[in-house]
Amino acid sequence: MTVLVVEDNPSVASLLQRGLEREGYSVDLATDGGQALAMGVTNAYVAIVLDVMIPPPDGLTVVRRLRQRGCWVPVLMLTARDRVEDRIAGLHAGADDYLGKPFSVRELTARLHALSRRASFDRPNVLRAGDIELDPMTREARRGTVSVPLSAREFDLLAELMRHAGELLADAYLAEHVLGGHGEPGAYDDGWGSSPMIPTRSAGSDIVAFYVERLRDKLDRPFERAVIERVDDAGYRLDPGP
Repeated sequence: MTVLVVEDNPSVASLLQRGLEREGYSVDLATDGGQALAMGVTNAYVAIVLDVMIPPPDGLTVVRRLRQRGCWVPVLMLTARDRVEDRIAGLHAGADDYLGKPFSVRELTARLHALSRRASFDRPNVLRAGDIELDPMTREARRGTVSVPLSAREFDLLAELMRHAGELLADAYLAEHVLGGHGEPGAYDDGWGSSPMIPTRSAGSDIVAFYVERLRDKLDRPFERAVIERVDDAGYRLDPGP
């Protein structure tokens, strides 16, 4: 399993390399955006650890261009910009996760493990709901005859909605089971139980809402019929179709 680390600070890059190699990963290093793009589109990585502030093009531009070129490998962004707006900018560019500096190598490797599990977890051959098809083996999505490119997080969110088509999935359930409890640390109480029917509003809901809107931009708005429904302030439901 090989991870691409994009970091122009030699001491941070060395720290990341040592930590990841202790966890069993092989590590390729890039120090600027140009190298990151060239390596990202020509090599098969299980994940990319990408610093935002690198020699041009910067990390946001790199992840955006990777997605434009059809590279959907999970991307974990590192940033010293810890404002919510900066994090959302990274997610909007196409990143799958983010971690603020300074960071714990243990937390970083745990997040990478979670991303790689979601990217390779054994799922049914094809998920279907109405005119939507999702192939977990090839990570491909279609609506009717139209191919719909999705990032890793968008794919996993849609897969969860499709597995529970017609059911209401609470914000907290989606944040925990799809996004790994993403949002502000401690923002929601994980003691609400295992039922996806329990509505829990939290800061994590903002991240869920962000990804749902990205899905709607690709899966709903270009088509005649919307399939992802917001139910009051409780959660989301996927219309299973006729």
